[in-house]
Amino acid sequence: MLVVHPWRDLRKYVEIRLEEAEAELRLAERFLEEGLYRNAAGKAFQAWKSLMAAIGAMYRDVLAKHFPGVVKTRDGKTVPRVDWVLAYMPTTRLREVAIRLRGVAEFDIVSLTDLALNLHEFQYNGVDKEAVLSRYTALDLAVSDLNYFIEKCKEVLRKAKTK
Repeated sequence: MLVVHPWRDLRKYVEIRLEEAEAELRLAERFLEEGLYRNAAGKAFQAWKSLMAAIGAMYRDVLAKHFPGVVKTRDGKTVPRVDWVLAYMPTTRLREVAIRLRGVAEFDIVSLTDLALNLHEFQYNGVDKEAVLSRYTALDLAVSDLNYFIEKCKEVLRKAKTK
C-alpha cells in the first residue's frame, strides 16, 4: 500500500486509510477467532486510528480550525498542523479529534473512541481483577467489547466508503 500524506492528495489519503482500516479489522476478527484477544484488541485499535484519520480528512475543514499553524516534518518540509495530525493521528490526540468531529460525524464518535482507548489499554495490560492497570476485570468483558467494537467499526467503514 503506497503511503500518501494528506498534504499531497487528500482524496487518495482517505481511500488508503479506509483500506488500511478494513485490513486491520479483518486481522482483528481472525485473531479474535484464534483466541488471541490482546492481539485482536491491538488490531481493532489500529483500525480505529485509520478510520479516525480518514474521517478527519473528510472533515479537514472542521479540524483545521482547531489545529492551526504549521509543523516541520522529519524531512524538513513545512505542512499544515491539521495535516500532520491527520497523517500521524497520535493516540494522545484521538479523543480531542473525536470531540472536534462530534458535530459532523453521523455516529457516536466520542464513545467509540473511548472504547478504542479502553481496548488499547487492554492490549497492553490484559485483564486486571483489581482494575488498576486495565478497565477489564474479566476476559469475557473485554471480548464482549471487542466484538461490539469490531461490528461498530465495520458499520462506520461502510458509511465512510459511500461518502
